[in-house]
Amino acid sequence: MTSLRRLLILPLLAVLTAVTVIACTGDSGGSAIRVGSKDFTEQFIIGEMYALVLEKAGFEVERKLNLGGTPVAQAALESGEIDLYPEYTGTGLLTVLKLPVSSDRAAVFQQVAEGYKQQFDLVWLDPSPMNNTQGLAMTQEASQRLGISTISEMAAKASELVMLGPPEFAEREDGLPGLQAAYGNFQLQQYKAIDPGLRYKGLVDGEGDVVVAFGTDGEINAFDLVLLEDDQNLFPPYQVAPVVRQATLDANPGVAEALDALSPKLTDEVMQQLNYEVSGNQREPAEVAKEFCTEAGLL
Repeated sequence: MTSLRRLLILPLLAVLTAVTVIACTGDSGGSAIRVGSKDFTEQFIIGEMYALVLEKAGFEVERKLNLGGTPVAQAALESGEIDLYPEYTGTGLLTVLKLPVSSDRAAVFQQVAEGYKQQFDLVWLDPSPMNNTQGLAMTQEASQRLGISTISEMAAKASELVMLGPPEFAEREDGLPGLQAAYGNFQLQQYKAIDPGLRYKGLVDGEGDVVVAFGTDGEINAFDLVLLEDDQNLFPPYQVAPVVRQATLDANPGVAEALDALSPKLTDEVMQQLNYEVSGNQREPAEVAKEFCTEAGLL
């Protein structure tokens, strides 16, 4: 009787061991696809869109939004904690791959696509037309009063100016150090690191003279701000695209097709409007994402 029990138990243990090994590989085949995002409004909206179109395509999805900044999201992708998240070509180029600045959209996308595949076995899917490039903005009143409409003019009067922006902008190659290198090593009166969601309120409330802006920020139009001309062409393109683990694509045919159907619909104008629905009109990112995807015929 004891021998019979051993004969029955041993195959069962082997099966359980195999199941455990498969579950620990990090592959998404047969399990939920884990969609991540960084920690700001646009990422919440786009991350939710990715989740919705994947669910519509029949995939089970686990949302892991609001992970943190670029290093956190990238580490989660590399470790297999998540399977994909929206990333920007300029961020991939400079922050992750640490390659030289370029303003050529096609060249930047090719560099990040090749670099991510070689170094991390990660795949960049189709980029969206939107370009959430960095920039600097001022109120109409301050721009006219100080005679500033270009970054060169801003740099010439930098010692009189307080700039508001996210903490990482003070350190990034395409942030303040890049601006100083490209525009004459100017020194601001002060750089105030501020929560990204409070930048524009700080500007219109008079806490600063210049704000770090992004091309798809809804507040630029809502507050009738002046986006300063980048007359030295410093800022690289920041097109958004899904970055996906190769193992996830291999295990889940149809993921790329579902996400690529969304990408061409995300233009600058669309994202400015959607971002402001959340940041300005205080709507939930998930609600805004679902409404857009429904109206766009994706759900």
